[in-house]
Amino acid sequence: MSPQPQAAVGAPLSRVDGRLKVTGRADYAVDHDIDGVIHAVIVDSSIAVGRITGIDTTAAEAQPGVLTVITHLNAPTLPYRDNAGSNNPPGRRLRVFQDDQVLFHGQPVAVAVATTLEAAQHAASLVEVTYDAQEPSTDLSDHSLPTNTPTTYTRGDAQTALASAAVRLEMTYRLARNHHNPMEPHATTAQWDGDQLTVWDKTQWVIGGTQTELAAVFGIPLASVRVISPFVGGGFGSGLRTWPHVTVAALAARETGRPVKLALTRRQQYFGAGYRPAYEYGIQLGSDPTGRVTATVHDLRSETSAYETFAERGVLPLGQVLYGTPNVSQTYRTVPLDVNTPVAMRGPGFASAAFAVESAMDELAHELGIDPIELRLRNEPATDPSNGQAFSTRRLRECYATGAREFGWSDRDPAPRSTRDGDWLIGTGMAAGVYHTLRAAAQASVRLNADGTALVQSATSDMGPGTYTSMTQVAADALGLPVRRVTFRLGDSVMPTAPLHGGSLTMASVGSAVQDGCDRLRQQAIQLAIEDEQSPLYGADTDTVIVQGGRLYVSGDPSRGDTYERLLARNDRDSLEVLGSYTPAQSRLTIDAYAAVFAEVAVDARLGLVRVRRMLGVYDVGRVISPKLADSQALGGMVGGIGQALLEHTVTDHRDGRIVNANLADYLVPVNADVPDLRAIYLEGEDREADPIGVKGLGEVVLVGVAPALANAVFHANGRRVRDLPITADALL
Repeated sequence: MSPQPQAAVGAPLSRVDGRLKVTGRADYAVDHDIDGVIHAVIVDSSIAVGRITGIDTTAAEAQPGVLTVITHLNAPTLPYRDNAGSNNPPGRRLRVFQDDQVLFHGQPVAVAVATTLEAAQHAASLVEVTYDAQEPSTDLSDHSLPTNTPTTYTRGDAQTALASAAVRLEMTYRLARNHHNPMEPHATTAQWDGDQLTVWDKTQWVIGGTQTELAAVFGIPLASVRVISPFVGGGFGSGLRTWPHVTVAALAARETGRPVKLALTRRQQYFGAGYRPAYEYGIQLGSDPTGRVTATVHDLRSETSAYETFAERGVLPLGQVLYGTPNVSQTYRTVPLDVNTPVAMRGPGFASAAFAVESAMDELAHELGIDPIELRLRNEPATDPSNGQAFSTRRLRECYATGAREFGWSDRDPAPRSTRDGDWLIGTGMAAGVYHTLRAAAQASVRLNADGTALVQSATSDMGPGTYTSMTQVAADALGLPVRRVTFRLGDSVMPTAPLHGGSLTMASVGSAVQDGCDRLRQQAIQLAIEDEQSPLYGADTDTVIVQGGRLYVSGDPSRGDTYERLLARNDRDSLEVLGSYTPAQSRLTIDAYAAVFAEVAVDARLGLVRVRRMLGVYDVGRVISPKLADSQALGGMVGGIGQALLEHTVTDHRDGRIVNANLADYLVPVNADVPDLRAIYLEGEDREADPIGVKGLGEVVLVGVAPALANAVFHANGRRVRDLPITADALL
């Protein structure tokens, strides 16, 4: 951290890009106006698996304004070379319009390109496709289906310990498939200039994602692809890889010689991009009579596509590190199905595992008659049980204590169905959460202008957490400038490199690069001043000079000072420039973020309806750069958890692989009426073992533990344990 006065970091600032967004002046992927732009609309397959036997584009191509219809019959062969470093899972990624094979319902089989969007839409509706369809396999609950090679983890002897345990429980939890449904649908505008491709894309990974994928698909150098993504209208993980429509847009632009806009419809979002996979999570748990858990056996199954193997890396660690269980056995199998490939969704893996693990802990607490918080305290490890490492910080005990005090946990009657409010049964529940602290190499350029303003740039993204604002705060304090005099820009592959925007790693990674660059530039300015004979700071000790409000002065002697503007003018400099960088150091400590989530629900005793009354989250996430942005993340995570626990459920017709509820009328997400009193508390502190600015990441952990806290509250209210998400009224009748 900079030794500078911290005026911006820690302040509840409003978003610096907020006015652009609320006035509609923020340009998203298809908002960019380009001369001669045309429109493309994808035609989706109506079967889940089989082959195309014929495509008739005659009627479509005869329509006014239609320029072409591209299919596998007339598309050029695309190189699709390997692209090391991408976020694609193992397997053979979908090659659009390269053969007659259909791998999932909704796969792109053609694209209509026309001078207007309406003409392209009409043309797409006139394309006639015939198929030789096969019976699809889309049902995860079919245990006769083959599975991929499992991922396993063991410590101790779980089976022996389980057999000798005084208390043994065996449960199976099921989680429905969830879709991201961000406000902005996935969309791309593509333009070629000779062999140079520029795309304006909705992406969470500008350089390693979209740029890398398009260079590989078209067999061109990375430098020949420019990706621009200044604003992303929500992502939740759906933009962490490059989906086929991006290639379709670029192909259509190349084939027509004109810039092309292509946006997925809301319906196409359900098979044109990924999703959180469905899970079956079996867990066996053994403990002694005091609640000390001696053994757990985890048996997981999740869906993946048949052409790629998507396995969530985060689904196993939670069961390894959250509690100090000496004997653990985990087996994780993915089931190849005739579906499109899943992708990370907020709290990936950890959020799914937390529902099973934290529900099982609540079931054990009820079985033993132990308070759920006390049970967790009795199983709290002193060191990381998966590897014996010490924790950088692990303040779950403090999270529990703070949450219990602020929520009024001691007021609850532990007996299920013991509290009523008229026809409503009232219940409270809690759960713990953990998410690993990820960091990656990043760079940021910093330029101090002669007028005393600064420009900071990095090719990161911002899907909504407030990256523009938080980076501006870090830069302002490190440079000693007011926030209004600092501009942060992002989302362009010509800017300094940045990692993917996900996994709660942006603040730690890009923020540390911004800090480094601004610290170095400030030191460069100070050095220039103390060597400048005309400066009041000439000959001063560099360690005594600080900068505040754009003014350099000696600590303890504020009258002896200079300004950035005067300094640069005297030295005939238009600017000072530095490239900041960050590379995460190896640590022998375990670095994680933690959460304790508390919930109160009401269940209608006659109808089984569930209403959330209030929620509280308490978080150990290191240093909080912006409290207002943190609240946005934490409360948003709780809202997402309400959806996961009570509403969201992708329904597939297993006869043909069609997603039945591919719209926001039938795929339910929380609305204002579903969102009650939500509150977040952040433990004060920082974690310098994690990164130079002391943050541990917030955006993912705030979802982990929400669904089980709600499920546990529903059990306390109703007395009926529901092990399938979402919890619906029929399960409580």
